Amino acid sequence: MTRVIMHGCNGKMGQTITELIAADEEIEIVAGVDTHDEGKNVYPVFQKIGDCDIEADAVIDFSAAPAVDGLLAYCVERRIPCVLCTTGLTQEQLVRVKEASEKVAVLKSANMSLGINMLLKLLKDATAILAPAGFDIEIVEKHHNQKLDAPSGTALALADSINEELDNAYKYVYDRSQVRGKRTRQEIGISAVRGGTIVGDHDVIFAGADEVITFSHRAYSKAVFGKGAVQAAKYLAGKPAGLYDMSDVING
Repeated sequence: MTRVIMHGCNGKMGQTITELIAADEEIEIVAGVDTHDEGKNVYPVFQKIGDCDIEADAVIDFSAAPAVDGLLAYCVERRIPCVLCTTGLTQEQLVRVKEASEKVAVLKSANMSLGINMLLKLLKDATAILAPAGFDIEIVEKHHNQKLDAPSGTALALADSINEELDNAYKYVYDRSQVRGKRTRQEIGISAVRGGTIVGDHDVIFAGADEVITFSHRAYSKAVFGKGAVQAAKYLAGKPAGLYDMSDVING
């Protein structure tokens, strides 16, 4: 039985994961962390991660960027592996994630779904063929009107996967309204749409002369992300220090 702490337990993803784990005999939530608690969980809830004194095998994090520093310090101190799903981290925080992974197992992923992580691989093959042929690359992501960060962490992960195949020679362009000029070849355009209750849509567009190829992923429920996080926690429990991602979980 894998024992986990749910960091951000009363958010939408926290509650989704709570429901998924309640139906899973291989894993249980032994404690939650959230700034507000209405007593709706069957496990104890702490306002700060540092106040939690319950033994666990892993932490699943779906919180907010400002809470990640304290989480990393806690996991390093207690040597508890961390499934880090919060997006919108600063460059300084990303450095801290890398430093923490040198002392404890950290699995960081901008998107926990199996489909997105398969897409990350497919994009490398497409890029190797289409970019040298002069195809322009654009990414359009759509999310609900309550999402705080833009572009999404998933959109950036898709762009990074493409750019890695291009030896990181391309730059990212987020807003074309400020500069009047033609599109350059070595750039990846990233556009964000916010509206309604869209769970998560991502389109990667390869636009060439007289033809367009689009890779699309649609998430119809937050459960696809929750299921991945649960599998990641099972995988990460007991693992040695290091920086992991969902490809490690998929490949076993």
